[in-house]
Amino acid sequence: MAANRKLLAVAVACAAAVIGVTGCSSDGNKDPFDGMSADKIAEKASKASKDAGSYRMKGQMKQKGEVSDIEFSVAKSGDCKGTMGSAKMGKAEFLSAGEFSYSKGDDKFWEAQGGGSTAELLKGRWVKQPNKGGKAICNPDDMFSNKNLKKLKRKDDAEVGGAKAAVLTRTKDGETTTFYVAMEGKPYFLKVVNKGSDGPGTVTFSDYGKTVDVKAPPASEVVDPEKLASGS
Repeated sequence: MAANRKLLAVAVACAAAVIGVTGCSSDGNKDPFDGMSADKIAEKASKASKDAGSYRMKGQMKQKGEVSDIEFSVAKSGDCKGTMGSAKMGKAEFLSAGEFSYSKGDDKFWEAQGGGSTAELLKGRWVKQPNKGGKAICNPDDMFSNKNLKKLKRKDDAEVGGAKAAVLTRTKDGETTTFYVAMEGKPYFLKVVNKGSDGPGTVTFSDYGKTVDVKAPPASEVVDPEKLASGS
């Protein structure tokens, strides 16, 4: 069931198309990023978002013509929980706690993964898989990495959920990514939009720094992967 672990990674990667410093605040209509290059603004946003530790992300991603909704809450530890699904592929819950990840889907989801027999075997159960390298899948250091935040351009400011945001864009190989950075309070990333790629999507971020509690499901609700491999 390695594919299920990959699905969680894909859902998280939709947001990791993102991007990281100290907070800054705005004074009326004063531009808090006055005199800064677009790359420097992105660097500040990457650090601020990473330093917050916890956050919530919600959005949509498109792969092979299918639009999926994703929603995750991420703890400072890198543990996370959320949902991912589409009308065609069904819906699943995912969570990553400690060294393991767990997934639980509806019948349509499991049928798409392994057929009717798989759906029946896993009905109402969680499938447990070890995380690669024993590391948290939703690690903020990976989520808000700034390694790709280069050669950005600043566009006209906009609003995200009523909050004023600086707009930064990057275009490469026909793919355009737009980053929205808060201009009031700490310079968190508020939204990321990707267009023209194989997996376009939009993700919004909120609830930075708020407590997120993630617990592994009860052992009685977890399916042993070895039983799945043996077909028992």
